[in-house]
Amino acid sequence: MTATTDHGVPATAGVAMPTFSEIALPDAVRDALGEQLRGLPDPNIDIDRSSARLLQIFATLPTDLLQQVMDFGRHIDTPGVSLVSNLPVDPVMPDTPSDGGPSTEKRSFVAEGVLLGLSGLLGEPMGVLTEKAGQLIHDVIPVAGGSRTQTNQGSEVFLNFHSDIMYDVIGRYDVANPDFLVLSCLRADHEGIAGTYYADARDVSAALAPEVLETLRSPLFRLNAPGSYVRDVAGGLDVLSEPVPLISGHTDYPEIAISANGVHPLTSGARAAMDTLQTVCGEVAHSVRLRPGQALLINNRKGVHARSTFTARYDGADRWLQRTYVRRSLWNVRYRVTEDNRRVHY
Repeated sequence: MTATTDHGVPATAGVAMPTFSEIALPDAVRDALGEQLRGLPDPNIDIDRSSARLLQIFATLPTDLLQQVMDFGRHIDTPGVSLVSNLPVDPVMPDTPSDGGPSTEKRSFVAEGVLLGLSGLLGEPMGVLTEKAGQLIHDVIPVAGGSRTQTNQGSEVFLNFHSDIMYDVIGRYDVANPDFLVLSCLRADHEGIAGTYYADARDVSAALAPEVLETLRSPLFRLNAPGSYVRDVAGGLDVLSEPVPLISGHTDYPEIAISANGVHPLTSGARAAMDTLQTVCGEVAHSVRLRPGQALLINNRKGVHARSTFTARYDGADRWLQRTYVRRSLWNVRYRVTEDNRRVHY
C-alpha cells in the first residue's frame, strides 16, 4: 500500500510548493472506520440517507485528519491533490468487471463508503447522464473496446493531462463540471505500474515563459466535448465549445481547463502554446501509483490530471478504481438537473 510521488517544482531551493499533500490514517482509526463501513447497505439504494450516515461515520475521524480533508476542499491556498492512505478495504473482492460498469458480485460496500464519505467532506456527489449513465459512483476499469481511447476505458495509450469537463448547451464545458474528483483504488494493475499524474496550475504557470502563459490565458482554444458524449450522443463527431482560455483567474490562484478528447487551437501560436503546456504539465506533475486502501482527492479546477499506460489482461484481476464527481454545491448547476434524480444532470 505504498505510493510513489514526485513533488513537482520547488518554490525555493529544497522546499516543495504546497500543491501535494498526504494524509495517512492510523491503524486504529482505519479499523474503527472499517468496522462501521462493513455493515453498510449498498449506498446506491438511497444515496441521500447513505450520505447522511457516512457523514456521521467520517465525523468520528480525529479532528486534525478531518480538518485536513475539509481544508483541502474549502480554501484557495491548499494543495490541489491529496493522497489519503491506510483506508479500510472490502474483506473480499469479486472479479474486476469487464464492461466498465459496476460489479453485480460485490457483497460488501466498504469501498463505496470510503469514496462517498470522503466526497461528502468536500461537497455533494453529482452524476451526469452522458458519463457512466448518470451513476454517482463511477467504476474506472479498462475495457477492451476502449483500450486506445482518451477515456477512462483506456490502458494502451497515455491519457493526456486534462480536466473532467462536460458538454453544455451554453457553450462552456468548464462551468458545470465537477469541482473535485475522488479516485479510490480497489485493485491495482497487474504490474503495479499504472501512474496517476496531477499538474497544478500554480506550478504550471510558474514554469511557463511569460509569452506562452499570456497566449494560454487568451480565448484562443475550443474544447472538444468528453469522449463519452462524442461517442454516445454525437456519433463520433467533434462537439466544440466556444473559444476559451486554458488558464484563467487570479495570477496567484489560477484555474486550468483542458479537454482529454481534444483541444482545437485557433492560431498557430495557440497550437504551439498548447503543445508546450502538455510538456510542462509532465515536467511539474506529481505522480502516484495507487494501491488498495488509497484514495486521491483531486481539485478539478486548480489542476489537471493524466494516466500512464499499463497492461490490461481482461482476466478479472485488472486495475479497478472508483470515482465520484463532486460539486461544492449543486445550486449553480440546477439548470441541468433531471426530473428523475436531483443529483443527476444532463
